[in-house]
Amino acid sequence: MWHVPRPANDDSYRLSSLPIISLEPYLHPKEHNGKGRISTSAALHAACLDYGFFYLDVSTFIDFDEPRELMRLAREFFALPQEEKNKIGLSKQDGARGYQRIGENVTNGKSDNHEAIDFYRPVEQPDRSKPLWGENQWPDIPGFRERYEKWTDKMKELGTIVMEAMSVGLGMTPEEWEELKSKVDDSFWVLRVIGYPPLPSEDEGFSCGAHKDYGCLTFLYQDDTKDALQVYLSRPGTVVRKNIGLPAEEMVEEGGVWISADPVDGCLVVNVGEMWERWTNGLYTSTLHRVIHRGTNYRVSIPFFFEPNFDAIVQPLPAAVRIQEGIADSNPHLHHLKDGVHNDAENGKVKAKYEPVKYGEFLLRKVSGNFASYD
Repeated sequence: MWHVPRPANDDSYRLSSLPIISLEPYLHPKEHNGKGRISTSAALHAACLDYGFFYLDVSTFIDFDEPRELMRLAREFFALPQEEKNKIGLSKQDGARGYQRIGENVTNGKSDNHEAIDFYRPVEQPDRSKPLWGENQWPDIPGFRERYEKWTDKMKELGTIVMEAMSVGLGMTPEEWEELKSKVDDSFWVLRVIGYPPLPSEDEGFSCGAHKDYGCLTFLYQDDTKDALQVYLSRPGTVVRKNIGLPAEEMVEEGGVWISADPVDGCLVVNVGEMWERWTNGLYTSTLHRVIHRGTNYRVSIPFFFEPNFDAIVQPLPAAVRIQEGIADSNPHLHHLKDGVHNDAENGKVKAKYEPVKYGEFLLRKVSGNFASYD
């Protein structure tokens, strides 16, 4: 269920790579007679503890001809003249739904070198004057909307399945899972279609600056470009591949490393966002990642963000707190927990690190700084 490739020629060096997890026991439980669920959930739990990122094998859940068609449609849109793409620009709606030209998306105060279309869950009584409360803008390309809406339905279904598997990994009771499920059963999802031209130089700029996802789960389908998506791991002394395409000084920062999350056949790249960090009281950490595309091709990626309901209250889950309270220093599987968990404990109890937050309000604060202004 959990596989980390290692170099065959030297076992003393650990090649830092994201785990690959099969979701098969949850996708087809009857075929597995219920077996394998515990090991799958344990693998998800370990991946969230150690990485915050993993590959999810969904080869029996997705016909990958579908996302390949999404890629074709995306490339058709991005190849249009700029004035055509601008017809569905952010300013035509609520400032969040629609097309962003190259440089319009901002990360850490700096413009990113990509263009994109953003879609959000449709809302009742849309009002383009209210942030996030407008209507989605669809390219006038045959099949575009139909194909992407079908993909959205598929990813929403996948989100619920993965959430349930993660709840088992956390040791949640069936009642606790139902409570958590009620917070994502009307997910305020986001779908992005992103196009990355090659960076204009070898020594400056980012295709997308380092950031953490602020929602729940991200399901990423990407084209076959290598060494573009990079994930930051806090692993002092870890050896990484030397052909990652970065200057040597960029490979290690503050005791960690940037590794490439290249596409894997039959898999989506999945990562947890800040809402899972809050739900688990810091047990899981939303991991920094970035895109540096120095190749010669035009890269396309399609991330789907499975988010809590807009009005969901997110606060530490009792199951996560139980794990933190039951930590034994001798347990090697839980040694990555923050030291602060112990320091905050009083009489064997762990304090909540995060105040309750309404997801919609949290989202509005985040999105408000995402884009540069264009006339």
